Amino acid sequence: MGKMKFVPSDALVDDVWGKVGTPERDAMEAQLKEEVHAYFVGEAIKNARLKQNLTQEELGERIGVKRSQICKLESGKSSMTLSTMSRIFQALGITTATLDLGMAGKVALW
Repeated sequence: MGKMKFVPSDALVDDVWGKVGTPERDAMEAQLKEEVHAYFVGEAIKNARLKQNLTQEELGERIGVKRSQICKLESGKSSMTLSTMSRIFQALGITTATLDLGMAGKVALW
């Protein structure tokens, strides 16, 4: 059996995404962060929909989109506008939402 070479995961990430602070790395980290946020919002939509025993098709009908669009939003594979997010959460009976801007305070979204 041959000798195994272990590579630290940081070195592998640097090889694939570029070194920390480079434009390539910054872009990849920004994209990853956006995808993670989309996933968590999608999970919140899915959980709220399931608690109400709604199908994706029924939720789509409530806001005027096809089931496939709801599927994409729930899986985080599609970004959504604030107005779409508002329509979805209002259709699910979530009547208020705020955006926490840290030191700048909170903003009511709807």
